[in-house]
Amino acid sequence: MRCVFIMVTLVIVFILTVASSYAGWIIYHETELNGKILDIDTKQPIEGAVIVVEYNKATIGLGAGSITSIINFRETLTDKDGDFHIPSYSTFIQPFSWQIPSTVIIFKPSYASIQLGTRYFIGKQIQEQERSLPWSKVLKYFLRSTGIVELPRLKTREDIVKRTLEFPTGFWLKKLPLLYKAYDEEKNILRNHQEGDR
Repeated sequence: MRCVFIMVTLVIVFILTVASSYAGWIIYHETELNGKILDIDTKQPIEGAVIVVEYNKATIGLGAGSITSIINFRETLTDKDGDFHIPSYSTFIQPFSWQIPSTVIIFKPSYASIQLGTRYFIGKQIQEQERSLPWSKVLKYFLRSTGIVELPRLKTREDIVKRTLEFPTGFWLKKLPLLYKAYDEEKNILRNHQEGDR
């Protein structure tokens, strides 16, 4: 009986030591996110933009490296004022894993889609900055201030086709109905552009 007590005590001490030596071990927590999405030209709110938060972790791998993976997704739509809210997220992760920055995906048919770190939507004031889209030297988006993002409208079929956004596949498909509905809307827009070109 005493041997079992000693073993359990050693395991608890080991877990607590490991958990305290790496931030984010055992408990994964991402604070709530709030933001506003606007049209870069008109400054009007963009209603119905899909906001997806991708929660990520890293795990010690074989050899010297680590393996990154997605823990979960959450999605919502912007309201008539362009505002969105994603509640905080907490879960347990296995030992030898730790939290890494989460990603926010913004997608609206006929607009540029972007991926940003969650730091742009959390309390701390950020500097205003204009950024080029990775696939276009002409089109830019603007980070107005913390949580406020201005997106350009895509005016040509070529712009829509060039846009690069990786969509999660497999198991995660079932978790992102809003994103895939918006993606289907965009495919219809592309189809209509093609028919209009004829």
